[in-house]
Amino acid sequence: MENGISFIWGIAALALVVSSLAARQLPLGKTIRMALAWVGIFSVAFVLFLFKDEGREVWRRATLEIAGDAGQIEGTTLRLKREEDGHYWVRASVNGTPTRFMIDSGATTTTLAPSSAQSAGIKPSGGFPVLVETANGTVEVQRARIETLMVGTIVQRDAAVLIGSEGLGDTNLLGMSFLSTLSSWRVEGTTLILEP
Repeated sequence: MENGISFIWGIAALALVVSSLAARQLPLGKTIRMALAWVGIFSVAFVLFLFKDEGREVWRRATLEIAGDAGQIEGTTLRLKREEDGHYWVRASVNGTPTRFMIDSGATTTTLAPSSAQSAGIKPSGGFPVLVETANGTVEVQRARIETLMVGTIVQRDAAVLIGSEGLGDTNLLGMSFLSTLSSWRVEGTTLILEP
C-alpha cells in the first residue's frame, strides 16, 4: 500500500514537471536539459530519504565532535569524548553560571577555583580551612555548598564543594563526591558515560 502511494506521488511529480515544461514551449534541447535537472533533483531527494537513518548517525557523531565539552546527551545519559590532553572535560552550570570542569575520579570532593566560586556567588561556609593532599603537595581549601549543580541532564542540589586556593590554579574538578551520586559511570573506548 505504502509503495503504491509513493509510486503515485512520483508519477504526479513527474507529470507536474513535464506539464510545466510543455507549457513554456521551450526548444527541445533546453526542455530535455531542464527535465534531466529535475530528475536529478528528485533523485537526490529520494537518495537522502533512503539514507535518513545513516544521516542521523552521521549527524549524531558530528554534533558529538562539535559539542566538545558540552557532551552528547542521549535520553538522560551524558557521553563525553576524551580530549587531546587525555582528560574528560564538561561544561556544567553552577548556580546558573556556566563553568568548565575536569572530571577527576582521583579527587575526593568537587573543587572550584576561587574565580569560578566568585563568578557563581559561592562563599565559604566558614569554619577552619581544610588541608588536602594534591599532586603538587598539601594545599588549604575552604568548605562551601553549591545550591544547584547541573551537568547535562544531571542535577544535584545542595552539593558539597571545596573552594581551592590560588595555588591550585584555575581548574575546577568534578570529583567522587559527584560521581558517587550517579547510578553508574564508565569508560567505553575514549568515551566517558555518565548515568544519572
